[in-house]
Formats: sequence, structure tokens, C-alpha cells
Amino acid sequence: MVQRAIGSRPAGDVRLRMSYDEFLTLIDENAHAEWVDGEVLVFMPPKTKHERLSRLFAALFGLYAEYFGLGEVFIAPYEMVLQPGKLSREPDLLFVAREHADRITAARLNGPADLVIEIVSDSSVTRDRETKFAEYQAAGIPEYWLFDPRPGHESLRPYALSLVGRYQSIVPDSAGRLHSAIIPGFWLDPAWLWQDPLPDTLTVLKAIMAKDTL
Repeated sequence: MVQRAIGSRPAGDVRLRMSYDEFLTLIDENAHAEWVDGEVLVFMPPKTKHERLSRLFAALFGLYAEYFGLGEVFIAPYEMVLQPGKLSREPDLLFVAREHADRITAARLNGPADLVIEIVSDSSVTRDRETKFAEYQAAGIPEYWLFDPRPGHESLRPYALSLVGRYQSIVPDSAGRLHSAIIPGFWLDPAWLWQDPLPDTLTVLKAIMAKDTL
């Protein structure tokens, strides 16, 4: 049943009832899929814009974190187990701080990441804005960046976990830049993300690094 459902290339994401053990056995490790309380959600392949944005985020966050020895960045499909036996997600991008490297196993991340990015698509609006927002907040993920590139909905909304465990919006600085509360010195100018074509990764990284050294 799983092979037929995936192989037929349906018009939208696919939901399948199965146990977590079946999920690990039957779903190809290269598939972007999440397991939530006995149900697997298999995602359609990302569109070109989504893929380009994902690569840009991965390069910027990943190279910055590597240069300063802050931690490690992973991109989907990579499993993050938030509640063993109940909740497993595969964010578009996640960052694990160096001090939490023990959560990284040979197969997956056991426990919450320190920062998660989700790129909104037409089929994931409610899931990313409401369901995952609540899940990531409850799991204690310190920072959640929600990026919506859809025409007419363009927005980048980063949230940081407050002292009482609730997500609060990260307010841009006077120049409109959004600063990470978890990755010291890292920031993004949302205007970069609306450019077509997207800006050169190294040019953007140099700008971030230059600001970091001021």
C-alpha cells in the first residue's frame, strides 16, 4: 500500500496509518515524511523556489555555525524525535548547538533542536503556523523561524522562547534586520529573500560576518 501510494505521485501530500516501527521500515530514508501519533505524512517534492530558499538557509546558517564552532545544521529529510512513540518531525532546517551534540545519533536527532526553520507551502500553512508552532513551543525549541515565500503572503517571522515557555516575535532592529537569539551574531535582512534571483550566498555571508565583527 505504501509503495502504491507514493509511486502514483498524487496531487498532494499523502497520509498513511502505521506504527512507528512500520514508518522506519517501510518509508524510504530519502523520503521527506513525518510520523505523528500513528500517522505518517509523506510530503510532495519541493518546488524550485522552496528548494533554492532551503539551500540558501542551509548555506548561511551552516557555514556561519561551522566557522564559529557553534553547532551543526541539518536539512530535510532528517528526523527529529520530539516525543518518543508519539511525535517525529522533519523540519526544512534545524540547528543543534554544540552543547547539545549528544542528542545527535547515527540515525536521527533524539530531542529538540535549538533552532528550526519551516518554509511554508500551500499545503502546510496550518501545519506550520499552528500545529508545529504549538508542538515546537511545547517541546522547548528555543527558536522557530517561519518563512512564507508564497506570492501575496511573503513574510519571515522568527520567534524566540520566552522565560515562561511561550514564543514571542523577534523584533527587527532599526535597519530591518532580524537577529537570532540562539546563534550569537547571526542576522538576516528579509529583503534578501525576495530577490529574484536570490543573492549570492558568499556575498550575503560576508555581510553577516562584517556586521558580526563591528
